[in-house]
Parts: sequence; C-alpha cells; structure tokens
Amino acid sequence: MGCVIDMNKTVEELLGRSNRLGSNPKFTNYAGGNTSSKGEAHDPSTGNNVEVLYVKGSGGDLGTLKEAGLACLYLDRMRSLVNVYRGVDHEDEMVGLFDFCTFGRGGAAPSIDTAMHGLVEQNHVDHLHPDSIIALATAADGPALTKECFGDEILWVEWRRPGFQLGLDIAALQKANPNAKGAVLGGHGLTTWAETSAECEKRSAEAIEKAEKFLLSKGKKEPFGGVVAQWAPLSPEARRERAALLAPTLRGIASKDARMLGHFSDADVVLDFVSRESLTKLAALGTSCPDHFLRTKVSPMVLDTAADAPVDEVVARAHELHEQYRKGYADYYNKYATPDSPAMRGADPLIILVPGVGMFSYGKDKQTARVAGEFYINAINVMRGAEAVSTYKPIDELEKFRIEYWELEEAKLRRMPKPKPLAGRIAFVTGGGSGIGKATCERLSAEGACVVVADRDFDAASQVAQELGGSDKAIAVKVDVTDEAAIIAAVHASSLAFGGVDLVVNNAGLSLSKSLVDTSVGDWDLQHDVMARGSFLVSRESAKAMIAQQLGGDIVYISSKNSIFAGPNNIAYGSTKADQAHQVRLLAAELGAHQIRVNGVNPDGVVRGSGIFSSGWGANRAAVYGVEEEKLGEYYAQRSILKREVLPEHIAAAVFVLCASDLQLTTGLHIPVDSGVAAAFMR
Repeated sequence: MGCVIDMNKTVEELLGRSNRLGSNPKFTNYAGGNTSSKGEAHDPSTGNNVEVLYVKGSGGDLGTLKEAGLACLYLDRMRSLVNVYRGVDHEDEMVGLFDFCTFGRGGAAPSIDTAMHGLVEQNHVDHLHPDSIIALATAADGPALTKECFGDEILWVEWRRPGFQLGLDIAALQKANPNAKGAVLGGHGLTTWAETSAECEKRSAEAIEKAEKFLLSKGKKEPFGGVVAQWAPLSPEARRERAALLAPTLRGIASKDARMLGHFSDADVVLDFVSRESLTKLAALGTSCPDHFLRTKVSPMVLDTAADAPVDEVVARAHELHEQYRKGYADYYNKYATPDSPAMRGADPLIILVPGVGMFSYGKDKQTARVAGEFYINAINVMRGAEAVSTYKPIDELEKFRIEYWELEEAKLRRMPKPKPLAGRIAFVTGGGSGIGKATCERLSAEGACVVVADRDFDAASQVAQELGGSDKAIAVKVDVTDEAAIIAAVHASSLAFGGVDLVVNNAGLSLSKSLVDTSVGDWDLQHDVMARGSFLVSRESAKAMIAQQLGGDIVYISSKNSIFAGPNNIAYGSTKADQAHQVRLLAAELGAHQIRVNGVNPDGVVRGSGIFSSGWGANRAAVYGVEEEKLGEYYAQRSILKREVLPEHIAAAVFVLCASDLQLTTGLHIPVDSGVAAAFMR
C-alpha cells in the first residue's frame, strides 16, 4: 500500500507523467531518474490540509511507477532540514532524516535525490538521464556547449555527487534564475521544473529533443574514428555462433568472485562501437553517469583479438586480459579506499566487449545482466555524442569511487533479500514441456534458477517458459534429443540467453511396453536413441560449457526403478534405463575433476501428468498388471511400501535436493522416488 491516503489529481498527474517519461528510452534509463509533485492532502491527524511532496522512491522505475512506489513527505518538515544540515561532510545523514518527514502510512523509502525535488520552489520537478543531455554533461567544454544549445533556458551545474548539497545548489540556481526551465548536471543528467505537471513534462521533452538535434547538426559523422578492418562485424550467423562458443568462458571470467548470469547483445550500436579506432581509448575512460557505472563497473574489459581469430586464441587472450583487469581494478580500489570504505565487492568485469561479435553483460540475475547491457549502450550513445561535438571527459576516478563505494549504496545492498538456493544458476531440462520435466522446471525456477525448457513440442515448452516469467526467467527451445545438431543448437541458445549452463536434467523419454518377441529393432533403437543416446549427447554438450565456465555443475538423470527391477514386457525400456543409470556412474567418475556432480533419480509409477503414460505406455502396463488404466496410479501406490502415489513434483523435489548446496559432496548417487519398492532397492 502506498503512502497516499486519498488518490488525488496531483498524484494521478505525477504517475501519468512519470510513466510516459520513463517508458521512452530516449528520456531516461531503466530505474533511472525521478519525478515529483507538490500538492495538498488531508491530514487525518489534525483534520487540516497540508502541503505534501510526492516523489519517486528509492529503487523504483519511472516507466512502471505506481502509487506504492512514491515517497510522501510533509513539505514544510522536509524543507526545515536545512536548519540541521551540517555541511557536505555530513550530508549522508540527511537521508535518514527524511524518515522523520514522511506523510501517511507505508510508501517507498525516500531516495538520495529527494532534497533536489523538495527544495526547488516549483511544484513539479523532473530529473532524468537522457543520453543526449549526458553527452553534453560529459563533454570537455560542457558549460559552453550547454550555453550554445539552450541559451539561458537550461543552465549548467558543475558535477556534485547526488545528495542534500546538490539539492541546495539547484534550488539556489532556480531561485536566482526565475526564467530558467532547468539545468544540465555536469557528468550526470537533466533536471527541469515548472508550476504545472504538463509544463514540466513538456520542458523535459523539449530539452532532450533540442539536445539531440544540436548533436546531430553540430557533430562530426564518425566520432569514434574509422573502422578497424580486423574488428569489422562478422555475419549475423557467424557472430552468434562465436558468441555461443565464447559465452561460457566469458561468464566464468565474470564469475570468479561471485556467480553471475549473462546477457548478449549484437545490436548495431554495439557492433559499430567495438569496430572503431577509438574503442580502446574510450572504453578505458569508463562511463560517467552514476546509474551507468553502478551497473557496469567503471570500465569494461575489451578483447583486442581479430573478429575471426581462432576461438582457442580468443579464449587464451581473454584469460590474460582478465588477470590484467583484476589487477587494474584492485589498484583502483586500493588507490581511493579509506579505512571507512566498504570491502571490495569483486574485481571481475561486468561488461566484456568482443570486436566483430558484440557485448556480454553480467549481473546477479538475468534482468540485472540485461539492464547492465542496456546501460552500457546508453554509455556508448553518450560517448558518441560527446566525441561528436567535443572530447568525452567523464567525472574523475575518485568521484566514481565515491559513488561506487558510497555507504548509502552499500546500505541498499545490505537490504537486498537473501538469494534463493539456486539463484545465479542456469538449468537445462529436456522433456520440460510436460509431466516430470514441467514440474522440474517449475521447482528449479521457484528456487531461483533460470530455466531452459527443452522439448520436442515447442508450443508446450513455450507455455511453460511463459508461465515461469518470460525471457528473464526462462526460455523455450525446440529440440529432439535424437538430433545431435539440435542439441548443440539448444545448448548454444542457453549460452546466448543466460551465459552458459550449470544444471542439466536428462528427463526426455518414452516407452513402449512389448514382450521380447514383439519388440522390433525399430522399437529398441527408438528408445535407446531418445534416452541412452540422447542423454549422452545432452551431457556431452553441456559438459563442454560447464568445463569452460570453471564453475562446476550438476547433471541429473531421470532414470527409473526399471533400471534395477526386472519385469515382463520391458526389454527395450529397462535396458535403456540401465544404460542411463550406468552413465551416471561413469560421468561422475570422469567429471568430478571439474567439480561437476552427476546423480540420478529413479522414479516409479508417475502416472499423473505423464506424457509417457498418456501415449500408450499406461494402457499397456495396465493390461500387463490386469487393472483399469485410470486406476494404474492407485495400483502402483498399493504395491509400494509407503502406499502413496508418486507425483511429478516428488521427482522435481529430488532433483532440487541433489542440486542444492546441502549435498555438494555427493556424486554418483541414485535416489529412488518410488514410494518404496523393495525389489528396486539399491544393493
């Protein structure tokens, strides 16, 4: 519930303005910027109307802002904080004092920019991070260019870290220049103000569009220099194939200190930047806007190999550059850290640029990784604009460090919820569109994993992926596990979508119940091709990615009670399940050196929701046991020790247990999930 007791016109206008501005990528970046409005509200504690500041709270996104995302403060109390402000050296304490100014119940936490919104003596304020404006804000002669572009309508404010003092500075500027419509904040962004919400929105849009036109009309055509021949973009097919091959290695590089998920982009803006003469120079300067480098680190890692260099050569060079990057980042931290600074959070890159191929970005989850890439594209646009009309000159390293290791940012990290058990892991589940596979996808996703739903039925897989939350949570891939090329392509899709693969569930299967004399070679080959051969191929291709990542991993085989139990009319199915069971032991022995654990689950009688049982196996097994097909689940339950029916979610639970941290020293194990079948006890 938000802090607004009664939704009023002021709040409605603010939310509408915020959503329109925030949904336009030209105006601001995801979760960047903030907006505010001042208006009257009824205070039930006094019965009187009071002036209230409504402002986007900390951590929200303008494009999707709702009432609950607003912080609401008594305006007079907030402005009275100037009387207790002790100066720049103590401005961080002011954020805590905002809590003593809050109006109503609930609401979002006030952000560091609250002072700017409250102290400016205009009813409506927008603070945005448009690429075109930041290009002027990071130009070496930014003040002069701002004057040339806007005259006296939009003024210049020198760089200052966001906080109470910046709010005072902008309020003083607005008061001293009553005809001004806003200000360019050096190295940072745009702030505009007006007496009406519509006028404030108009001023923001007009300033951004004016800056865009100014850069286009005044700027040189190739601000990044000429194209370096060996860095020219590969064909779309070639670069995506190369990206898939490189992705696991690069994810491992980004994850040395903390496990990361990845995102890949070969957008035109990226390919152009990484092909140009100025790539190395500009990338080393890093980004400027606080929102940018908080998500991308101060600078990216840039591979300097030719676009078509042998993959092994690129991998070797990537590891060399990674060591250099880590040393450089540690030197940066040690140069500026004080005894009060938070500990170094990690020295690995969050952005890796590969000429001819594209950009790999990383974060603690897929959304964060994707947004990091979006932010670096913002940075590329900023550098292009600044270089087009001047020289790109971001804020200096000390100021970047003061933002990156700001105690207020550290406090945000401490407030983050504890990650789920499988957070940061990428699961690849075959047969994920139904039955055990679907239940496994659902459980692994619920425990924090990103999931690749692999199934021959692409529509079913797509439905599962959508139900799990869409492309930031899960993707669907069409794959027939008997097709080697399709499996390779599916693992590559996982690498492009999330960075690699960590957890494989070999679940795809089928069964034909026939006696020995009725089992044809085709029956035999089909079941062995799907389960024995298919599991081998999926494990082989996934293991390549896991080994390249150097992050360990898990492979789980959904085998069967029938891999141990000998029953009638089951020669092909039982044999291929026994093959799978021994693959577990063989691969556990082989892959342990890479910290890849291989285990199995032996289900029995999973009738409900099963594709195998609904496709004829159920009818055949019911005939073998002399029961009605619809009662087959009950039959299996009654013949078990525990007398309970086994469901798909029970198998999914076993998979989770095997892959979670509690059994991290277990490999080569088969867990029976059969409600107790003595004849299938492991010996």
